[in-house]
Amino acid sequence: MQTFLYEKTVVVTGAAGFLGSHLCDVLLESGAKVIGVDNFITGRAKNLSHLESNQHFSFIEADVNTDPTTYLKDVKPDVVLHFASPASPPRYQEHPVETYLVNSYATHLLLSFLTEHAPEARFLFAGTSEAYGDPSVHPQPESYWGNVNPNGVRSCYDEAKRMGETVCGVFNRDFGMDTRIVRIFNTYGPRMNPADGRVIPNLVMQALKGEPMTIYGAGTQTRSYCYVDDLVSGILAFLVHPDLAGETLNIGNPEEFSILETADEIAKVTGSDEKVFESLPSDDPLRRQPDISKAVSLLDWKPSVSFSDGLTKTIEYFKSELM
Repeated sequence: MQTFLYEKTVVVTGAAGFLGSHLCDVLLESGAKVIGVDNFITGRAKNLSHLESNQHFSFIEADVNTDPTTYLKDVKPDVVLHFASPASPPRYQEHPVETYLVNSYATHLLLSFLTEHAPEARFLFAGTSEAYGDPSVHPQPESYWGNVNPNGVRSCYDEAKRMGETVCGVFNRDFGMDTRIVRIFNTYGPRMNPADGRVIPNLVMQALKGEPMTIYGAGTQTRSYCYVDDLVSGILAFLVHPDLAGETLNIGNPEEFSILETADEIAKVTGSDEKVFESLPSDDPLRRQPDISKAVSLLDWKPSVSFSDGLTKTIEYFKSELM
C-alpha cells in the first residue's frame, strides 16, 4: 500500500462523509497527496477538521454532479475514489435527485474527465450491498444479480448505484480504464452522523437518550455490521492491488445479526433495553450478509474487529456527540 500510494495524487469525492473522511486519513498515512471534494449535503465539516493543518491534504467544496473541469482544474489524479452520495434511506429519500445523479451521471462525468486528462488513473466506485435488494440468494456473492424494485422508495439509491456499476463496466471494457467496484455492506463506527437514520445510529442514540429503541417489523430481519477500520483496510487492499482492474468485490463482515440481537448488543453497553415496535418500511431487505470469499482469496483480507468491541468504540463516539 505504502509503495503504490506514496506521493500519488488521490481525489476522494464525499470526503466529508463517514467513510470518505476515514479513507482520507489512511491515504494520507500511506503517503498520498489527498484532494477531498464534498458539497456537504450529508457530509460534515467536523469530519475533516483534524486535517486542516495537514500540508498533503486540500479540500474543494463542489458538487460532483457538475463538470469536473470546473472543480478539478489543473488536477491530474492518479487515483479517484468516488464515495460522494447520501447513504442512509432517510437521507437519500430526502435528496433523491441528487442521489441518483451522483451515483450515475457523476460517475460518467468523472470517468469521462479521466479518459481525457488522466487515462492511466485508477478509479474506485463505492458500490453497495443495496445492489442485491431483498436477496433471494443468501449470503450474497458478487455473482448474484440482485432482487431490486426499480421504482420503489429506495430505488433512487440502489438503482443509481447499479447504474454506476454499469458505467464503470463500460469504461473498463470499452475505454481501457482501470475501474474497480467495492460493494459495501453495513458499516459503523466513529464519525457516523447521529441523525444518519440507519439502524446502529438510531438504536444507539435512542438508548443513550433513555428512549425506547425502535424495532421495525418483528426485528427478525438481519444485517451484517463491519467496523469502519476493517472496511477501510479492505477497500485500500483492493485499491492498491496491481491486478484487479475491472473487478467487483464485496467488503463487509459476514457475521449476521437480527435487528433484535443488534438492540440487545447495544443494551449490554448502554444499559438501556426498552423497545418499541413499528411497521416495517417499504422494500426493507429481510436478510443481508456478504459472501466475502472472493476478497479473502484475492486480498487475503477479512475483518478482525468484533461487533462488541466496535460497538463499544462507536457508542463512546456517540456519547461525545451528545455533550
